Amino acid sequence: MHEVVFYDTLRQGLWTAVLISTPMLAVALIAGVSVGLFQALTSVQEMTLTFVPKLLAMLIVYWATMGFMTTALVDFFTGRIVPLIAGG
Repeated sequence: MHEVVFYDTLRQGLWTAVLISTPMLAVALIAGVSVGLFQALTSVQEMTLTFVPKLLAMLIVYWATMGFMTTALVDFFTGRIVPLIAGG
Protein backbone atom coordinates (compact mmCIF):
# COMPACT_ATOMS: atom_id res chain seq x y z
CA MET A 1 0.00 0.00 0.00
CA HIS A 2 1.35 3.39 -0.93
CA GLU A 3 1.73 6.11 1.67
CA VAL A 4 -0.72 8.38 -0.17
CA VAL A 5 -3.48 5.79 0.04
CA PHE A 6 -2.73 5.15 3.71
CA TYR A 7 -2.79 8.83 4.68
CA ASP A 8 -5.90 9.54 2.60
CA THR A 9 -7.73 6.64 4.26
CA LEU A 10 -6.59 7.87 7.67
CA ARG A 11 -7.78 11.38 6.85
CA GLN A 12 -11.17 10.13 5.74
CA GLY A 13 -11.48 7.99 8.87
CA LEU A 14 -10.69 10.90 11.13
CA TRP A 15 -13.16 13.13 9.27
CA THR A 16 -15.84 10.44 9.67
CA ALA A 17 -15.09 10.31 13.40
CA VAL A 18 -15.44 14.09 13.64
CA LEU A 19 -18.77 14.03 11.79
CA ILE A 20 -20.12 11.25 13.98
CA SER A 21 -19.05 12.79 17.29
CA THR A 22 -20.04 16.40 16.57
CA PRO A 23 -23.76 16.18 17.54
CA MET A 24 -23.10 14.52 20.89
CA LEU A 25 -20.19 16.80 21.76
CA ALA A 26 -22.16 19.91 20.83
CA VAL A 27 -25.09 18.86 23.02
CA ALA A 28 -22.76 18.00 25.90
CA LEU A 29 -21.16 21.43 25.59
CA ILE A 30 -24.49 23.26 25.50
CA ALA A 31 -25.93 21.22 28.39
CA GLY A 32 -22.78 21.71 30.47
CA VAL A 33 -22.68 25.46 29.92
CA SER A 34 -26.38 25.88 30.66
CA VAL A 35 -26.25 23.79 33.84
CA GLY A 36 -23.08 25.60 34.93
CA LEU A 37 -24.77 28.94 34.34
CA PHE A 38 -27.80 27.77 36.32
CA GLN A 39 -25.56 26.64 39.17
CA ALA A 40 -23.66 29.92 39.18
CA LEU A 41 -26.86 31.95 39.24
CA THR A 42 -28.55 29.95 41.99
CA SER A 43 -25.46 28.94 44.02
CA VAL A 44 -26.54 25.31 43.91
CA GLN A 45 -23.43 23.12 43.91
CA GLU A 46 -24.90 19.64 43.55
CA MET A 47 -22.73 17.21 41.55
CA THR A 48 -25.66 15.19 40.22
CA LEU A 49 -27.15 18.38 38.81
CA THR A 50 -24.30 18.59 36.32
CA PHE A 51 -24.17 14.90 35.48
CA VAL A 52 -27.79 13.85 35.03
CA PRO A 53 -28.99 16.54 32.56
CA LYS A 54 -25.86 16.14 30.45
CA LEU A 55 -26.27 12.36 30.40
CA LEU A 56 -29.95 12.60 29.47
CA ALA A 57 -29.29 15.13 26.71
CA MET A 58 -26.51 13.00 25.26
CA LEU A 59 -28.67 9.86 25.35
CA ILE A 60 -31.49 11.66 23.53
CA VAL A 61 -29.12 12.98 20.87
CA TYR A 62 -27.48 9.57 20.51
CA TRP A 63 -30.87 7.96 20.00
CA ALA A 64 -31.90 10.65 17.50
CA THR A 65 -28.68 10.51 15.44
CA MET A 66 -28.02 6.79 15.61
CA GLY A 67 -29.20 6.30 12.02
CA PHE A 68 -26.88 9.04 10.77
CA MET A 69 -23.93 7.59 12.68
CA THR A 70 -24.55 4.09 11.36
CA THR A 71 -24.96 5.31 7.80
CA ALA A 72 -21.75 7.35 7.96
CA LEU A 73 -19.73 4.40 9.29
CA VAL A 74 -21.18 1.92 6.81
CA ASP A 75 -20.53 4.32 3.93
CA PHE A 76 -16.93 4.78 5.04
CA PHE A 77 -16.28 1.06 5.37
CA THR A 78 -18.04 0.00 2.19
CA GLY A 79 -16.68 2.89 0.16
CA ARG A 80 -13.10 2.97 1.41
CA ILE A 81 -11.99 0.07 3.64
CA VAL A 82 -13.61 -2.90 1.88
CA PRO A 83 -12.27 -1.94 -1.59
CA LEU A 84 -8.77 -1.60 -0.11
CA ILE A 85 -9.02 -5.04 1.45
CA ALA A 86 -10.50 -6.61 -1.68
CA GLY A 87 -8.02 -4.88 -3.97
CA GLY A 88 -5.08 -6.12 -2.06
